[in-house]
Amino acid sequence: MARGENNVRYAQSPPTRAAIAVYVTLAAQVFSLGALVIFEHFRGRELAAQIAAFGGRPEGADAEAVVGAVTVFAVLMMLVAGTTIAAAAAYVTWLVRARQAGDRSAPTGPVAAAWLLPGINLVAPAVLVDEIWRTARPPAGQRGRWLALLAGWWLSWLTTLALITIRLPLDATKGDLTGVGLPELACAVVTALLCAATVRELTRLQGAARLPWTTGSEPSTVHTFSPQPPQPTSDSTAIGRTG
Repeated sequence: MARGENNVRYAQSPPTRAAIAVYVTLAAQVFSLGALVIFEHFRGRELAAQIAAFGGRPEGADAEAVVGAVTVFAVLMMLVAGTTIAAAAAYVTWLVRARQAGDRSAPTGPVAAAWLLPGINLVAPAVLVDEIWRTARPPAGQRGRWLALLAGWWLSWLTTLALITIRLPLDATKGDLTGVGLPELACAVVTALLCAATVRELTRLQGAARLPWTTGSEPSTVHTFSPQPPQPTSDSTAIGRTG
């Protein structure tokens, strides 16, 4: 690839602000999920039994306490849902901008297809992230470390997804409100940390890859001037002879 093409490819700055948004929303998601798990542990089963006893419509002296607990539970559920949506939106935004930082003509369609198409979304997002890493011109000898980080993040994400979509429905008969517990929280924390680590690594690499463009990869042309005095013209030579 020519030098001029490299300059065009890395003309856009790395998505640092989008990366910060990913970190913030992932942290908010983990904290909201942790609050839900704590509520579920200390109040969930009892509240589920009370709601079942009232037939879903609490009345009488205990109604106020039950309604208050249900309100807290509803707020926690909305927080978890809202932070999850925000984290997903922030990550997709970062992923699109990271691809365009490497190649500003990169379309956004493959990112949406990678996450939304069933079956494909079990592999394609990790492939896209690895593609960004390879186009960011990483230092030699870093491939194994990167693949370990990428595989750890993706496997932890798939484990979290399996716990939520497979284990929780199977445990729905235990009488809990949601069934979310420490296993789901632990997997979510690990996934968030590894996801943030991959985002940080790629953003750092893209910042380093952009340095040759910002400092100028093309050699500059230096004009030098000779200190020699000007040579006399033929007219001045002729005048000197006649004199």
